[in-house]
Order: sequence, then C-alpha cells, then structure tokens
Amino acid sequence: MINSEIKFLDGPQSRVTEFRFTLNVLYQFIKGFRKLHFVGPCVTVFGSARFDEHHEYYKKTQALSGEIAKLGFTIMTGGGPGIMEAANRGAKEVGGRSVGCNIVLPYEQSENKYLDKWVSIKYFFVRKTLLIKYSYAFIVMPGGFGTMDEYFEALTLIQTKMLSKFPIIIFDKTYHKELIDHIDFMKQKGTISSDDLKLCLFTDSIEESIQHLKDNAITKFGLKHVSDRKSRWWLLERGY
Repeated sequence: MINSEIKFLDGPQSRVTEFRFTLNVLYQFIKGFRKLHFVGPCVTVFGSARFDEHHEYYKKTQALSGEIAKLGFTIMTGGGPGIMEAANRGAKEVGGRSVGCNIVLPYEQSENKYLDKWVSIKYFFVRKTLLIKYSYAFIVMPGGFGTMDEYFEALTLIQTKMLSKFPIIIFDKTYHKELIDHIDFMKQKGTISSDDLKLCLFTDSIEESIQHLKDNAITKFGLKHVSDRKSRWWLLERGY
C-alpha cells in the first residue's frame, strides 16, 4: 500500500495505473462509509500514539473522553494506541460508544482493545475525511505531526466554510504554548483574522470543555442520532 501511494505521488503514471488507484480510493471511501454509517453523532479526538497509560496526557484524555461520552456522543479516534486508546477507553468505561478509523502503517498503528467498531484505511487523506465527516466537534490533545495535520485540516475546512462551524478544543495549554503563540503571531502579521481565533478553545479544564460542547455542539447543532437509522438488509447493512 505505502509503496503504491508513493509511486502515485511521484508524478504521472500510466492511465491504467492511475485508474486502478482511483478505483482503490473509491473502494476505501465506500468501505469507510458502510462501516461508520450508524456510529454518530461523534466527537473526534486527535493525539499522539506515543503516550502510555501511565502518562498524564493519557489520563487527561481518558477522563475528558468519558465526560464527552456521557453527553451522548460517540468517541471517534484514529483507532491506535496512546491518546487514541485513552479516548476510546474513557468512553467504554462510562458505557459510551467507541469507534476507530485506523491507518495501515508499518509501525505504531494497530487497533486498540477499547473499540466497539473500527475500519482500517489505506490512505491518510481518506482516513482524515472519515474522521471529520461524522463529528460534531474535534478535540486536539498533545501530539506530533499527524495530530497537527488533522487539527489544521479541520480548522481550515471550518475557516473556509467548507465545514460547519463545529467546535475545536485544544487541550493542555502548556503543551500547546508555542502553537498558541504562533497562532497569535499569525494574527499580528495579518495572515489570519481576529475572528479566526474564535474557532478554537484553548483550555486545561474538562468542565470548560464540556460546557463548550454543550453550547456549541449540542445546543447549536443538536444531537442527530444517525445510529437510530434503520439498517437495510438488502444492502447487507448492520446497525451500530
């Protein structure tokens, strides 16, 4: 998979090769849509795969996700270890729903044991679409390149009005201090507006996060339980 994607991104290939790649991408999307059709409404939690269960960020994620699940949201993650596992675990421990959209990688990534349902995807851009598609809000916990990629993808879609103004919560102001400073620097230089700063909540408080979700996700958009939709046997569908 990885070699085929690198080859595709290396420039023009034969028409047959590119057509086959397009069909494979289409299959990945359909696979994801079918698997996740009944899981919502979701809150997607982004964060590093590299923190174990003894780390403070793991514990904070676990606690926050449990409170979010109590609101009626399904917790969605990238399905792997670390922060993703902590988020899924937090949901499961309070009787909430827990789903994952895993990426096929040669290291770090495998499904964690706290998932009720998951799908494994070959391509990052397909996976990011799925992580965004089913969510009413996004939680950005401490993470690395992948976390920042997912965060700015969601933020850009909201800023450009390609996505509804769902809340984005950046949790742990100490970890994200330089990120906060750089966002303020961009505002000073005029590359973003003052209104763009309102698209994210930077906080260390679980209580503030929950209230923000109540005000900006539940009250504003409502909880539309797509999991209540009836599955169609003739489509070989299964509910949550």
